[in-house]
Amino acid sequence: MYEFTYTTQAARVVFGAGSMKLIQQEVETLGAKRALVLCTPEQKAQAGNVSDLLGPSSAGVFDGAQMHVPIEIARRAREHAKEVGADCAVAIGGGSTIGLGKAIALESSLPIIAIPTTYAGSEMTPIYGITEDGLKRTGRDAKVLPKTVLYDPELTMGLPLKMSIVSGLNAIAHAAEGLYAQDGNPVMSLMAEEGIRSLACGLRGLKANDRDKKARSESLYGAWLCGMVLGNVGMSLHHKLCHTLGGTFNLPHAETHAIVLPHALAYNSTVAVEAMERIARALSVSFAPDGLYQLNEQLGVPKGLREIGLREADLDRACEVALSNPYWNPRPIEEKPLRGLLQRAWEGARPSA
Repeated sequence: MYEFTYTTQAARVVFGAGSMKLIQQEVETLGAKRALVLCTPEQKAQAGNVSDLLGPSSAGVFDGAQMHVPIEIARRAREHAKEVGADCAVAIGGGSTIGLGKAIALESSLPIIAIPTTYAGSEMTPIYGITEDGLKRTGRDAKVLPKTVLYDPELTMGLPLKMSIVSGLNAIAHAAEGLYAQDGNPVMSLMAEEGIRSLACGLRGLKANDRDKKARSESLYGAWLCGMVLGNVGMSLHHKLCHTLGGTFNLPHAETHAIVLPHALAYNSTVAVEAMERIARALSVSFAPDGLYQLNEQLGVPKGLREIGLREADLDRACEVALSNPYWNPRPIEEKPLRGLLQRAWEGARPSA
C-alpha cells in the first residue's frame, strides 16, 4: 500500500549534444538581459565560449569559483554581479562553480542557469554550502535551485577517466540511498533505479573508451536522474559515514563514496529488501552490495579506505563520530556492526550484512 508525500521542484532541463549553444535563448526565456558567467580559473576558456555565445547579453566572466565556496568569494561575486548589472548568472563547471551560483542566489535571488561539466549532480538540488572561518555551513533553500540546466554531453568529453568514474559512482550512491529514504516516494524510486542502470552502463563504456560519446551521454543522463533523487529525498547511513570520513579525516569525497557504498548497502540489505532488488535489477546481478563491489573492481576503483589514506587506528574514532549524531536509517545504527562495516571497508573485503 502506497503512502507518501511528493513535492515537485520546478526546473527546466535541456539535454543533448550541443545544447550549450542554446544559452542565449535560455537567458531570454528567463526574461533576463545580462548574464554573468561563473567558472573556476581552470575553466575560464569554456566560460569565455559561453560569453561569446551570449553576445550582447553577456555581462562578462567571473572566474573566481573555489571548492567549498568560501564566503569571501561568494560576496565578491555578488558585488561584481551588481557592478556589471547582471540580472542572471550562468554557472559552467562542477560542484564548485554551481555552488558559487547558489551562494549568489541565496542572498540576491539572482536566477541561475547551470551548465554542468561533471557528474556531481549539484545542479539538481536545493542544497547549498558556504565556508566561513574554516567551517562549512550547509542548508536547503528552494531559491538556490537553478532555474534552467543545460546538459551537454560534449562538455564532459575532456573529463579525465578517473574523475568520471569516481564522480559517477558518487552519483550512484545518491540514488541507492534514495531507494530506502524515510521520505522516499515511487517517482524517486523510478528515477533512482534508472539512474543507477544508466550510470553503470555509461561508466563501463567509458572504461573501455573514454572518448565514447554514447557512453558520455548515458553517464550524464544517469547523473541527472541521481541528482534529482539527491535533491528530493533524505540520505542515510552511507552519507553519514562518508561525511564523517571526509570531514574528520580529509579523505577524497568521491573515492570514499565508491568504497563505502557496497558495505553500507550490505548493512541495510536485510531491512531494505525492495531497494536491494531494484539496485540488483539495475546492475543485472543477484545481490546489490556484491554488484556494486564488482562494479568498483571492473572500473579499477580502490578497494579499501586504507588505499586512500585512512589509518586503521582511526576506525574507532570514525565509528564514534558516526554514532554521535546519526542520520535516520532503516536499520538501527549500532556500534558493533557499524565497527565491522568500517573494518571491512578499510580492508577492501567483500561486503557482508
